This record gives sequence, structure tokens and C-alpha cells, in this order.
Amino acid sequence: MSAMPLLTETLIKQSQQKKKISPLNYKERVFVLTKSQLIYYNGKIKENCIKGNVELSRIKCVETVKNEDGIIPCQNKYPFQVVYDTYTLYVFTPSESSRSLWVKTLKEKIKNNSTIMPKFHPKFWLEGAWLCCRQVDKLAPGCEEYNLFGESSKKAILPVPRQERSDRKRRTPPPLPPAPEREEGRDLKEEVVVALYNFQGTEPHDLGLVKGDEYVILEKCDVNWYKARDKHGMEGYIPSNYVTEKKSGNLVHFVWYSKNINRNKAEELLRKEHKEGAFIVRDSSIPGTYTVSVYAKSAAGEGVSGIKHYHIKQTRGLRSQFYLAEKHLFSSIPDLIEYHKHNAAGLATRLRYPVGQQDTFAPSTAGFSYEKWEINPSELTFMKELGSGQFGLVRLGKWRGQHKVAIKAIREGAMYEEDFIEEAKVMMKLSHPKLVQLYGVCSQQRPIYIVTEFMELGCLVNFLRQRRGKFNVGSLLSICLDVSEGMEYLESNGFIHRDLAARNCLVNESLVIKISDFGMARYVLDDQYTSSSGSKFPVKWSPPEVFNFCRYSSKSDIWSYGVLMWEVFTEGRMPFEHNQNFEVVSLVTKGQRLYRPKMAPPCIYDIMNLCWQERPEERPSFSQLCLTFSNMLEADTPPSN
Repeated sequence: MSAMPLLTETLIKQSQQKKKISPLNYKERVFVLTKSQLIYYNGKIKENCIKGNVELSRIKCVETVKNEDGIIPCQNKYPFQVVYDTYTLYVFTPSESSRSLWVKTLKEKIKNNSTIMPKFHPKFWLEGAWLCCRQVDKLAPGCEEYNLFGESSKKAILPVPRQERSDRKRRTPPPLPPAPEREEGRDLKEEVVVALYNFQGTEPHDLGLVKGDEYVILEKCDVNWYKARDKHGMEGYIPSNYVTEKKSGNLVHFVWYSKNINRNKAEELLRKEHKEGAFIVRDSSIPGTYTVSVYAKSAAGEGVSGIKHYHIKQTRGLRSQFYLAEKHLFSSIPDLIEYHKHNAAGLATRLRYPVGQQDTFAPSTAGFSYEKWEINPSELTFMKELGSGQFGLVRLGKWRGQHKVAIKAIREGAMYEEDFIEEAKVMMKLSHPKLVQLYGVCSQQRPIYIVTEFMELGCLVNFLRQRRGKFNVGSLLSICLDVSEGMEYLESNGFIHRDLAARNCLVNESLVIKISDFGMARYVLDDQYTSSSGSKFPVKWSPPEVFNFCRYSSKSDIWSYGVLMWEVFTEGRMPFEHNQNFEVVSLVTKGQRLYRPKMAPPCIYDIMNLCWQERPEERPSFSQLCLTFSNMLEADTPPSN
């Protein structure tokens, strides 16, 4: 490359051609900006490694991409766009400072271009629509004013009238309006939330919640706990995942809405309800859109029950309206649902019985109270034995006689106790619907107790084996999605599991799969997990970089996840069941991989093989896997073998 580079950095590029999102659509590329071109290379900066280039003179717009919808399909979390000719190039940077530098430098270089866009699309083009304005034509005009010299704004900059311009210098500016008086101890704009669940405080500094009541947030202490005030003036700490912001359009407090339900789980819930007209409103695969799933006899033929899925659509324009049937438009989704409760109006049946999980299953809290991680063992009641893990005996118990918990008694010599106790304070703050919640530890006595959320149906590998022959591809794919969502959260928080396997995932009574024992492998003292070099790893789930160099990363977790997928689609078989650990190391090093399970369609096996790429950087991220599985589960025809 002859021209001196202005910027050089390894970034991630999204394919511009493929409509469907999959791990194959995102590639790591070395981006180089020169005075005349934006060039990207595959690996080394050589002529024969160039994958694409854009002449700077062809660029019409460079701007950050707003990600309020939460779409980050790769490990780099800061996207920007380069619009040129009829194309939009999406590039993902690893940090805000990196993105700002690229956008600022590119804007400076294109400021004298002959064609600069007056408006642009601030959000992604995804699955046939612009997420910002819902237009379905990829070449549709932008919806937000573009500012080449700074941040863009939704408000157009109006020209100053000529007379006002001529008088501007000699006019005295009007006095500023008096600032509104602050009421003592009260913010001008208070954040008001609505309780989704009842919460009985366990400590004197907690504040109880009543479902449906409103509360004022006084302080966001951390991501899991807020300080709040109720309508009676009482103040205290509340779990953040028990409340939702009070705003128009928020569906969370409606009984018929289920936020974390995919197509397959919705069908399971509706079949369990087994009532004509039972329905759920849930998130669609395209963020910001919704689907109504309804149980109806007419959906699968006379006398046969089936489930229909209807996407809630929106009209275009400033005052967009919602509809399921085009003749019946509504200003809000609750109004739409209320109408179809009484009128089928084109649906297979009217919406008679809302099916939701909010009333029955409140989520776990990050600890029993704010900054409470040490648990008094005298407050624990020990009940039946659940099993014996690698750390010691696990029993069902109760905390203060009311909260069901799992209690792990750590046998002496099973782990590095002091190191783990320090790490437990960090692990308690990890809170997600697909992670088994750590509530606290009893560290002042021996044996140490680890107190966690209780999962009624036990470990995933036994769950699969006990129900072998009763799963379909959709239900197995739903299990994989649950685990990938939990791992995506760990990945986004920079947390490496190190021992991801079906034995370390648990199942609750709602058939939700949650990840357990994340990060615990570092503290194990167990010969089965120790190689000749003294490092600890579960051999049959580990990639070559762990065998050879003990290098752990989210990409080594991806390899283990591929093995877990294999466990799921074999309904609980042992990987490399006829080989000992040292043989597995040799086989994998030579390039051998696990065979395709009978229940895994080729497209699923392709994803497993992506997870087992020898080079870690060629493996997908968990966010890519989540998006891929969500799209598969939302497809009208799920994958089949």
C-alpha cells in the first residue's frame, strides 16, 4: 500500500448483501483509511488480502448507528455507518473512543464531497425494514437530519428570516426566563416506576413492593438495586428487575405480555393451557415489534387444535397506528388487544384467555438485599439431598423459613476457598433470567456454604436423558437459545465461564434453562480437571488453545458451547464417549470433530462446526448465536432434519 494510512484498526464488518442475520455475516477485517480510500483487508495488509475498498469521493454520509433496540450482533459494541452510492456499510468498533475517532476523521475527509445526504437513517436496516422509521424500501430517503460537522438531530434547522438576520447585531437579547424553583429534596424530573411483582423486603433498609403501585426512584445504587420512595413517603431498597419505567407504550405490566418468551416457549405455554382463544403477546425477532400467538381449533383444521402467530403491524406516518387486520386500526397495542378480545375480525379466534408468567414466576434478585452477600448459617433450614457435585453435597433448603434455595456444602480440599470468597462478591452482581442466581455465601465457618437459586428439575444433562425421544427440533433449539442468552450476558460483562457443559446448566419448573457455576472452574482442586501441566479444564469440552496454552476467553467458551449444543441434540449423550481424555486431545488437535447428531439438521451442525473452528477469531460470538437462533425459532418453517 503506497499511501500513508491515516487510521488503521482491526474492526468487524457486516455483510451488505445477505438479508438474513447469521454468524457468517460478520467478519473481522483490518480497516485502513488513507487520504483517498477506505480499504479493508482479510488479515494482513497486502494487495492479495484486500476484501473491499470505498473511494472517499463516493461517500455521502458517515455517522454513528443508534442502538436503542439492543442489536449488537458481534463482540464489538459500537457501530457506525458509511453510506456510499446505493450501499450502507456497517462497521463495529470495540470502544466509543475508537468509533468517535473513525467518524470524526471520515467526516473531515468527505466534507468537500459534491453529494452529501441531507437526511440519513440513524438505525440499522434489518430483515427488510429500517428500524428507525419502519420504511421497507432500502433506498427510501432518510428520516433524520444529517449534520456533517457534528451530531445529527431529528429537528430540521430552520433558516433565519432575512429581516431577523439584518437586525441580529443591534438587538439586545431578551432576558432569560427565571429558572424554576427546586422543591427541597426533590428532583425536577422524577423517574417513576411501576411494580411488576410483589416484593417483601428481607432487611430493615428494604422497601416492600405491591404489584401495580407506583414508586419514585431516588438513587440507582447499582444495576440490580435502586433506592425508592412509595406513595406513603417510605424509603428503601428495591430490586431493579421488579419494576418497569412508567411510560406510554410500555407493555410489561399487562398480564398478556411476556417479554422473554420465544415462539417455541409460547407454543408450549399455550398447549399447556389448552383453551380455545388462549393467547400471548411477545417480542418478535425484529426488535421493537410484537407478535400475538393464539391457540385455536380452526388453526389446524376442523376439530384439531393448533397455534397461529400474527405479527402486529404499524402504518407509516407521524401518527402510526397498529393492526392485525388492515381494516381495524388502533392508536395503541392495548387498544388492539382489547378489540380482538371481543371480535376475531380475521383472526382464527378472538383473544379470550391471556396467558402470562408474570403472576406466577417472579424473577430472582441479585442477593436477598442490597449489598448483602454474607448469609448467617443459622437462618438456613436444610431439607432433602439433591445430589453431589464436584465441590461437595448439594441440598434443598430454605432461608428464613420462606425462600427455597440450593445449598452447596464445600468439602474441605475441594477448592481454593479464600480466592473464591472474594470472587463471590463480584459473581453475586451478575443477574440475568438465564443465569442461576448466587444469593450469598456462609464463609465464617467450615464447611463453607454457597447459597443459590433452586432449580426444580435439576441439571440439563439428566433432564435430556430422562425425556429422550420426547423433544422436537424446536424445543432443542429453544434450549440452545436459553443458554446462548445467558452466555451473551456473561460475554458482555467480560466474564468467562471456563466449564460450560450441559451438566452445569439447570432447569426450573417453567422449563427455562439457566447457566450455573460460571467462573468456578478456577477454584477447583480435582484430578479429573487437571492436565499434566497443572492447568484445570474439562478436556472433552475444551478447545486446542486451552489444551496447548491454557488460554481462556469468550471464544474458548464458544467451543464448549458447540459441545453443549451437541449434547442437547443427542439428548444427553457423552461427547467422545469411547475415548479417554488424552485421546480426545490428540483427535481434536488433528482436526477431528464430533459427528452430526441425528436430530440436528445440517444448518444446526454447521453452527456447531463454526464453534469448533481451530482459530478462535473465526468462531462466532454469543450475540451472533442468539440472533441466529431467534430467527430460526421465529421462522414459519423451523429447521428440520
